[in-house]
Amino acid sequence: MKRALIILAMAAAAPLLAQASEIWPGLAPCELCLWQRWPYWLAAGFAATALVLPRHGFVLLGLAGLAAIASGLIGGFHVGVEQGFWPSPLAGCQAATSGGAMSIEDMLKSLAPTPNKPCDAPAFLIPGLSISMAAMNMVYGLGLGAFSLGLARQGARA
Repeated sequence: MKRALIILAMAAAAPLLAQASEIWPGLAPCELCLWQRWPYWLAAGFAATALVLPRHGFVLLGLAGLAAIASGLIGGFHVGVEQGFWPSPLAGCQAATSGGAMSIEDMLKSLAPTPNKPCDAPAFLIPGLSISMAAMNMVYGLGLGAFSLGLARQGARA
């Protein structure tokens, strides 16, 4: 099923590009950035399953589309956090604050075991283009979801 292979490749491309952006330009992901990747892997899994179970391909591509839309919605929420429309509910998204006078020892103890960045600090992949990675993910996820749902609908008619 060629449709499933296309969705599989497109769904896997998003988190792989995000991972590459950590290595190549050195962008640090925040917790919301990491959350946006999981639905793509789910979408890729549904598309891969559609390759194995072609009789149920249209249902599985529909589920892949819904998973991609979920990533786009998380991306949209992340854009709202970046723009200051609302705070992130995730503890890992908050910038470290002292909350008062702390000793150096207390500050070292309060550090996260792995480096993270606050979710309200946008990451820009393309210099000079003021579209954050979260905004790009929102557009890509919603577009991929609509595309996948369209392919599923075509497959259901056939």
